[in-house]
Amino acid sequence: AALARGRVRRRLPALLLAIAVLGSALKDGDLVPETPLQNKRNPLNVYFVKLAWAWTLWLLLPFIALTTYELARSKFLYGRTKSVLLVLRRLGALLVGTAVWYVCTELFIRVENLTGECSLQGAPGRPPRLYASKRECHQDGGVWNGFDISGHCFLLSYCAMMILEEVAVLEALAVDHSSKLRVVINALFVSLCLLTVIWVFMFLCTALYFHDFSQKLLGVLIGLSAWYGTYRFWYLKPFSPGLPLPNIPLSSKKYSYSR
Repeated sequence: AALARGRVRRRLPALLLAIAVLGSALKDGDLVPETPLQNKRNPLNVYFVKLAWAWTLWLLLPFIALTTYELARSKFLYGRTKSVLLVLRRLGALLVGTAVWYVCTELFIRVENLTGECSLQGAPGRPPRLYASKRECHQDGGVWNGFDISGHCFLLSYCAMMILEEVAVLEALAVDHSSKLRVVINALFVSLCLLTVIWVFMFLCTALYFHDFSQKLLGVLIGLSAWYGTYRFWYLKPFSPGLPLPNIPLSSKKYSYSR
């Protein structure tokens, strides 16, 4: 239950930055031992990190829906219709997260294409060719050298911080120990905790084995900026998905959540 407490949430950004810096220093100093994790085809990378947003989305969706509805009905004494509307509003955070993931991923691809060039051993009699993108270069068996902002550092930091923000509702949620709802919420919470541990661990692996320091630092800074810009700025505004319910001051008149 430590992940649901604010202390972990406050310290994780600094921890991620420290991992990026120290991991890069170890990598640049050739102090990292060889392990299967340096292979991009390792199972954790293929089945989890490559699908990081999908894992985060599909676990947070039922968790946010169930906890928001239960809090709205039990603590805020809302009716069914208002509770459902509140759930839909809070699920908007997942739409925002999907937009952040898509826009940043496309931006990283664009930057790499604009800053790169293709290293290709030309075949005899074959005229030289200019390549406009990494994909074209790889199709001809070349190696693309561009500024590759670490998508792993961006997405893993953003997903981990988003999970910590959302599971904070458990501090205010009281559900009967014998109810099926509690069993489901507990299962989702444990799954989200395990997912967060995997994200931080794979973030460490990225820092130790992949990318240049500047690429990793920029990736994590963008991920943390996306989290801060949403949960610490935009979600405080009336026209937004809003914060998880326990974080909303009930006396504040600018939130429609207030009784």
